[in-house]
Amino acid sequence: MTVRPLAIVTGGKRRLGAEIAAKLAAAGYALALVSHMDTPPETALAEALQANASEWHPFTFDLSAGDPAKLMDMITTHFGRTADLLVNNAAMFGQDDWQTMTLETLEAHFRLNLFAPLLLSQALVQAAGPKARPAIVNILDQRIVNPHHDQMSYTLSKQALAASIRSMAASFAGRARYNGVAPGLVIATDDYTAEQETRLAQMMPLGALPSPSAVADAVVYLAQAQDVTGQVIFVDGGAHLKSFDRDFMHL
Repeated sequence: MTVRPLAIVTGGKRRLGAEIAAKLAAAGYALALVSHMDTPPETALAEALQANASEWHPFTFDLSAGDPAKLMDMITTHFGRTADLLVNNAAMFGQDDWQTMTLETLEAHFRLNLFAPLLLSQALVQAAGPKARPAIVNILDQRIVNPHHDQMSYTLSKQALAASIRSMAASFAGRARYNGVAPGLVIATDDYTAEQETRLAQMMPLGALPSPSAVADAVVYLAQAQDVTGQVIFVDGGAHLKSFDRDFMHL
């Protein structure tokens, strides 16, 4: 019996995380889906898991407060093997600016958006041992190139995670491949109207907003690209090529 490669997806039951998990299920991965609440996967993901007869298990874990090494131990123990892929997708997205950010907002964002991915990556590489070479993919944000003044704590934490790509890839060397995917606006929240999404699409260099499926495709590519490390792929319709004065929801 062939053992499927194992992927960990944080924030993997809903929104973009669910899209990534579904694409990995179709690519033949077993899945450890991590979330901070014990909720079922979104309908489309549940259907993908069933259609691909996927081996999967949910893990309820607070990455902002818990020890990431403990989560890695839980996953390794359950599946009886270390993961081949870690997708650091879970994130928080606050609405502060330079005037309203506080020690608390900065710490909260950095704990989940930076510290957790770094420590999970460390725990995976240590658990995998010197003969394995797991892939690690961090979900970033296109704004890391041309930041604006909205969501300051979030933006700073994503910029820091992006800065880790080259440093950690060089440090891990042959022990792991460490890359990033930087999406644009892929899944609009209720803050957006259909008319606004149409206008935003027209503002993109490619004339369209990126799809969550395209982001997931980039993750799968980096998961399997054995000769690629220290890279960031932008999946944003070209948004990073332009400078926007505000976050998309305000345009």
